Order: sequence, then C-alpha cells, then structure tokens
Amino acid sequence: MSPLFIILAIVYILLCAGLIVIILMQKKRQAGLGGGLAGMSSGSAGGSFYDKNKSNTLEGRLEKYTKIGGALFFALSMVLGLIA
Repeated sequence: MSPLFIILAIVYILLCAGLIVIILMQKKRQAGLGGGLAGMSSGSAGGSFYDKNKSNTLEGRLEKYTKIGGALFFALSMVLGLIA
C-alpha cells in the first residue's frame, strides 16, 4: 500500500463519518408524491420569503454540505478504486 492510498483512505473514512452526521442532523421530509405536491400550493408564483432565503438557514447549509460531500464521496471513491 502506498502512502497516498493510506492518506486518501483516512480522508475517505472521515468524509463518510461527516456525511453520516450531516444527514442525521437534517429534518425529515415528507416522502412520496404528496410531499412533492405540498410545496406547489403556496399560492404565489414567486415563492415565500423562506424559499428565497433558505440558503441562509441551517437546513439550507446542511443541504449544501450534503451535496458537496456526496460529490466528494463519489470522486474519492473513483480515485481510490483506480489506485487500489
């Protein structure tokens, strides 16, 4: 095993643990078709104040970090697969 592989494996494990924590911190959403349609009945075409400023809330940041972490997880998985 090369030192690069060991370092990347440690980063991978830390990323996995971080993703687990971030995902568990998020609030549950309504699942199914009813959950997707519930947001469409807001009444205004522009959306609510919360919808426009969601990125400033904790939920918005957690969602953003989950997307970034998922992309890093995928990329690091591919790199580790090629190195091994």
